[in-house]
Amino acid sequence: MLDDVTQTTETPAAARTPDGPVRTPRIHRAWFVAAVTFVTIIGAAAFASLPGLLIEPLHEEFHWSRGTIGFAVSVNLALYGLTAPFAAALMDRFGIRRVVAVALTVIAAGSLLTVWMTAAWQLVLYWGVLVGLGSGSMALAFAATVTNRWFTARRGLVTGILTAAGASGQLVFLPLLSWLVEHHGWEPAAVTVALAALAVVPFVWLLLRDHPADVGLAPYGGEYAPKPAPVTGAARRAVTVLFRAARTGPFWLLAGTFAICGASTNGLVKTHFVPAAHDHGMPVTAAAGLLAVIGVFDVVGTIASGWFTDRFEARRLLAVYYALRGVSLLFLPMLLAPAVHPPMLFFIVFYGLDWVATVPPTIALCREHYGEDSAIVFGWVLASHQVGAAVIAFAGGLARDVFGSYDIVWYASGALCAAAALMALVIRRKPEPKPEPLAAV
Repeated sequence: MLDDVTQTTETPAAARTPDGPVRTPRIHRAWFVAAVTFVTIIGAAAFASLPGLLIEPLHEEFHWSRGTIGFAVSVNLALYGLTAPFAAALMDRFGIRRVVAVALTVIAAGSLLTVWMTAAWQLVLYWGVLVGLGSGSMALAFAATVTNRWFTARRGLVTGILTAAGASGQLVFLPLLSWLVEHHGWEPAAVTVALAALAVVPFVWLLLRDHPADVGLAPYGGEYAPKPAPVTGAARRAVTVLFRAARTGPFWLLAGTFAICGASTNGLVKTHFVPAAHDHGMPVTAAAGLLAVIGVFDVVGTIASGWFTDRFEARRLLAVYYALRGVSLLFLPMLLAPAVHPPMLFFIVFYGLDWVATVPPTIALCREHYGEDSAIVFGWVLASHQVGAAVIAFAGGLARDVFGSYDIVWYASGALCAAAALMALVIRRKPEPKPEPLAAV
């Protein structure tokens, strides 16, 4: 295992700078950067753990409909996705550290301001807009950018580990936040989210580095390359990359499958599982505990998915993941009950292993088809993920208000996952470049 994180102390001839050989420490600095990124995503995961816990307390205190609260969550989720490609371009312009530090500060400000809100539009502004914009800059495009810059080998594994960080944060914060909401109200939970985001800022500023060349290193498993000059026109580049990718079939298939991914995870389960379980008599703390257990198995499933992505065809992995998720969601309405029983635990384990296992193969397909623009393309694919999540976050609350139950939303999401499995199989492989013909002698 040590060989996975170490490199030889001999300096290859290709890995030299104009000032001398590249340093190659025994434990490559890329793994420390990945560790800081992991901790940062965990700290920022607190904001993602809270929306599902807010629906009932805000409904009871302010008498806002679940559809209204769901709309604020949907704005948050949509902006989370739509900000991601611009954030990836801004990281190319201003550096990872600056963008992430500002994003964490914006998250903290938005979460703190909710403590003083008195009207629904303030919830939309503070939690929807501010936290949405900040969290969008901390989206999976951040993990993709770090992976692309610091790693040549083990990219699938590292992507899986960094993706799992969000689930680890959910595991850390959900039990605490649910306990705070249950015993002290929702305001202390909002303050906790803000403090968690602010606590990570010093780690980012002091320990994170933008590029291997900043410390005289080659990427892990690759050859030294000088740090590229800052790319100006971040917004223009993000839009240009979108238009270029939009002329290709794989982009629309990846965007469509990932929209369904967001609808069936963040938009549905993360937002509505706790209130749906509470409708069936389950205590909020017990339902939040089940979501935390999903986070435990999500860590295992996502890291395993990264390992599989390094070894198997990504589009086939996606098809399997979506098909299994769809089947599990179709059974969920029959499993909700006042108490936690073995079939529900089986669902939690099964669904948790699949929660964001789709991310490593999706990033791998973006990298395969779009090369150096893959982080920005993945940002736009992630935008579709969050738009899908936003639609279901709002539709789920609306369905609950209209039908008095979430059942129709679970069944619809299961059917959508089946469609996503078929779409994944349609994604074509990128053709191998043809060898140059030999010149006649």
